[in-house]
Amino acid sequence: MPELNLTLCCIVTSLIASAVTIAPADKVVFSFPEFPYKETGKNEMAFHEYESACEQSPSCSQLASISRVRCVRECVSPSCYSEIYQSDQLEEGEIDVRLNSFKGCFVQRVHRQRP
Repeated sequence: MPELNLTLCCIVTSLIASAVTIAPADKVVFSFPEFPYKETGKNEMAFHEYESACEQSPSCSQLASISRVRCVRECVSPSCYSEIYQSDQLEEGEIDVRLNSFKGCFVQRVHRQRP
């Protein structure tokens, strides 16, 4: 019986060592275009104004969940949406680490439109 425990111990140790050495190689690097965003009242108000209008639009208002979020983002700024989200769509339950970049892109494009 002690031999079995020793064998199991060696197998478990080996598996743990393998998992530790494999884990860093499996690390996924997530890259996307980054745009600086300064969270000011003016920027937040402009973004919220567009976002609210898009949420009420006929194309987005009937959708639910992540489909609605995607629709609203694309409505707010089609060019920013394409640049940031098109190649890797936002998924249900995903923490949106790209939102501030999206807002930064949006602010840049809105300021370009205004004289």
